[in-house]
Amino acid sequence: MASNKIQFRSIHELKDPALNNKLAQKEFQEEIPVEDFLGDAEKNGSSTSRRDFLKLLGFSTAAVTLAACEAPVIKTIPYVVKPHDIIPGVPNYYASTYFDGFDFASVLVKTREGRPIKIEPNPAGGDLGKTNARAQASVLSLYDNDKVKQPKLDGKDETFDKVDSFVIKGLEEAKASGKKIVVLSHSFASPTFKKLFAEFKAKYPTAELVTFDAYPYAAGLDAAQEVFGQRTLPVYDLKGSELVVSFQADFLGDYNASSLESSYAAARKPGASMLRHIQVESNMSLTGANADSRYRLKPSAVNKTLVEVYNAIVGGGTSDKTATEIANELKAKGSKAVVFADGSKGAQVLAHLINQKLGSVAFTGKANLLKEFNGARYQEFLGWVNGGQVGVLVTNNVDPIYAHPKGEDFKKSLSKVPYVVAVADKKNEMYKAAKAVIPVANWLESWGDIEPQTGVYSLMQPTIQKIYKSRQIEESLLVWKNGKNNASNNYYDYLKASSASLLGGTSFNKALYNGINASTNSTTLSYAGGNAAQAVAELGNFKASELELVLYTTTSMGDGTQANNPWLQELPDPITRMSWDNYLTISPKDAEKFAIDNDLNARMQLDGSIVNLTVNGVTIKDVPVFVQPGQAEGSVGLALGYGKKNSGATADTGVNAYPLFDGSNLVLSGVKIEKTGEDHEFAGIQLQNTLMGRYEIAKEVPLAEFINVAFDDEHKGWNKPLEYHTISGALPARKIDLWDAFDDTDGPHFNLSIDLNSCTGCGACIIACQAENNVPVVGKEEVRMSRDMYWLRIDRYYSSRQKVEVYEGLKEGMAVPELYGTAFNKEGGALNHPADNPDVIFQPVMCQHCNHAPCETVCPVAATSHGKQGQNHMAYNRCIGTRYCANNCPYKVRRFNWFTYNLNDKFDYNMNNDLGRMVLNPDVVVRTRGVMEKCSMCIQMTQNTILEAKKEGRKVKDGEFQTACSKACSTGAMTFGDMNDKDSSIREQYASNRRYYLLEEIGTKPNVFYHTKVRNRVEK
Repeated sequence: MASNKIQFRSIHELKDPALNNKLAQKEFQEEIPVEDFLGDAEKNGSSTSRRDFLKLLGFSTAAVTLAACEAPVIKTIPYVVKPHDIIPGVPNYYASTYFDGFDFASVLVKTREGRPIKIEPNPAGGDLGKTNARAQASVLSLYDNDKVKQPKLDGKDETFDKVDSFVIKGLEEAKASGKKIVVLSHSFASPTFKKLFAEFKAKYPTAELVTFDAYPYAAGLDAAQEVFGQRTLPVYDLKGSELVVSFQADFLGDYNASSLESSYAAARKPGASMLRHIQVESNMSLTGANADSRYRLKPSAVNKTLVEVYNAIVGGGTSDKTATEIANELKAKGSKAVVFADGSKGAQVLAHLINQKLGSVAFTGKANLLKEFNGARYQEFLGWVNGGQVGVLVTNNVDPIYAHPKGEDFKKSLSKVPYVVAVADKKNEMYKAAKAVIPVANWLESWGDIEPQTGVYSLMQPTIQKIYKSRQIEESLLVWKNGKNNASNNYYDYLKASSASLLGGTSFNKALYNGINASTNSTTLSYAGGNAAQAVAELGNFKASELELVLYTTTSMGDGTQANNPWLQELPDPITRMSWDNYLTISPKDAEKFAIDNDLNARMQLDGSIVNLTVNGVTIKDVPVFVQPGQAEGSVGLALGYGKKNSGATADTGVNAYPLFDGSNLVLSGVKIEKTGEDHEFAGIQLQNTLMGRYEIAKEVPLAEFINVAFDDEHKGWNKPLEYHTISGALPARKIDLWDAFDDTDGPHFNLSIDLNSCTGCGACIIACQAENNVPVVGKEEVRMSRDMYWLRIDRYYSSRQKVEVYEGLKEGMAVPELYGTAFNKEGGALNHPADNPDVIFQPVMCQHCNHAPCETVCPVAATSHGKQGQNHMAYNRCIGTRYCANNCPYKVRRFNWFTYNLNDKFDYNMNNDLGRMVLNPDVVVRTRGVMEKCSMCIQMTQNTILEAKKEGRKVKDGEFQTACSKACSTGAMTFGDMNDKDSSIREQYASNRRYYLLEEIGTKPNVFYHTKVRNRVEK
């Protein structure tokens, strides 16, 4: 049955239905950068002579051909004495723990010849072993060329010996005078670190450990303290739940300091007990985009609805229609329902109390130990500093000057501290304010341990020698505690001895091999209190205003810890599809009300208005505004973590929103915006592809229809197999060929399955692909020119029910019906505009590895060809850059190298310096100017799997074949495998009645197939 919904990618596609055709016409009209080849156009004259034409033709043809064939000459020195654990060409994997103060994951680190080049999920870690985009990208932060590389004293390079002498002198002075010695660190759930600090305090009794987090989860911790009697966040598991209701909580993102993606996806398997997801929010969040039913309300209305739902659940009743609907569903599901809330302490207290009333099985009783911020203690610390009571301040890679609303006041008060020591990775504000600086060791260079939650103990080990003169905070504390050159200053020995009491009977080496282990920590949470009246009063005190602001974190940037990571800056936001920016999101109606513009120029590039944003007397200047479908009227959103000054060339992107964030309340009222009259240039990715002009790209079906209607029903089938009417009668599309079929029965034949029901759009697969395949960063200007180099993209489609039928338009007296104008439903009531509250579908798209690939038939030099295992290959040294293949590709997945992106000053990212290039995967060639590239289905990984099995004299087991994207996917949305293995998971996926092919009607016969998205709601 054909879908009754329209799909669109942007507001502009709604306003101009012909936009898609315009994009298609302009897709291959990018200007060749002739000025780079021929010099100044003015000197060459205004006209082009025959001589100039031949010069250009000769240069471009020769240059592209030669560039495609040349290889750099590299002088190498072989191992004189080869390390016993390194075999050149063979990767080593080390279990470790990714922790940078904000994110945590148990991981496997892939190294080549001593260089970490890739982060993989640790299967032993379960849900704690899943990696998000930031974890995948963290390997690039190791090779950050803007890092602090040398200890400093009074702004000059110095040795550790001199710096330690300076610090020890300060410690002794503070001890003698009774002044406080403060170690200001991010949350650090390391039992060994805490043990070491306790010993440090025994030597220096005035020492205090204070926690500061840029994004501190203060509201959640305060609510937990009140409800559970312990200042730890609760751990949830959605596998047994059938209903989740979220009020502003982005639980697929950074809510509660851990994503629930894995258990969410497991509970969302289509069927009678499929998890239903209701989201009540203001911003269009990643979680809201995945919801079955989404209520868009401004923050004050969200608070009111939450209070009404609480009243209805505890028996007080409510007259609010939305709250009544939600409460009835919660009561019906009982213990199989769970409620999340965010934005303030009061909201989270009410959510906990609702879950207690329901007896929600999603509440596990385990404690998330990763976050430790205490607002009262931090304020006490600020009082010590202002009162001149602090003799020594050691900051552990935190920057309150940047990330605190009173940062400038703190910066001034530091003059009262005689000894300020910054353990830092960048030349940020704390670096500049400190008298002594110690470069902090990256997590990939460090030993350590973390207790992320109840009963779990995770070890961290270095996978590379320290690249520069850096040191982790634990090594410094040992030196300052024991004295310089003490034999006990080895932190590895200290960690090994300390861990014995936490590992039970497991040996240290085995625990290190596993990476993640059972712990003796048995902290449990249980409901012990909670003042509902106080929480209701707090929410009631939030004053409604014309505009209200929601602060949030993005999937790429988080709290800004890795702001200088170009992989993350270029990663497009899953909702807006913009990169290299943060911006104020505003609803289409409010944009019209405040005369905010988002316009496409002649090159189909997005330009938008710039405003000054004022909240509670604090003004953030020059904030670009993005018109966001699904944003609640009367609300705006702004991402944290951007606008970091002096933290590297890439980090100084966007505006700093931390001056508006008090650390607890993410929603603010009394917001004012004032247009500056200037325009901002956005770098967007979604508009450059013309796939949307085709039929049924991203399929979806209501759950009831999925269960009760046969997928191939002649009249109502929701996924009817495509058939062609031929002279021999109707035949399935895949049975009709213009060419003879390939023999794919000998050896493996690879297919990739993508389940749209499980894909949340998180972007981890994109970064994994980029790391594995040496995909370059091109920068904002090139992204804006539609020249991104991603081999894998996640298209985001908005969808909404069709609003206007032809006869309705004619009834209104229109000669030509306006598809997206005002419309009415069958009862005569007005319907909302499609952009007001659309559904969202995320669809990963890469090379489809067509068995009848259109690209292969048009390549004049056979640079692209079909492999026996089903992969569509690219021979880069054959490619002469005609771009015929890109023009002929219906999926728009091929990328053209306009420039040589490595060792090119125009692209000053990781490939432009020797340190950054250490992340490159030697199994994949680095492409050069003038050649096409695209997804190879990670052929280097599949071939390595085959070779390993051959060496061991066995068949490849199901699940061993992986691609970078399928391995990184935390929801299981991607399944990769051998179709010739009759018992494989990929064959099971292939047999699903939700399976369909992208653009099957054009006969390309892809080796990638998709599964229809199922929405668990009653369609009205």
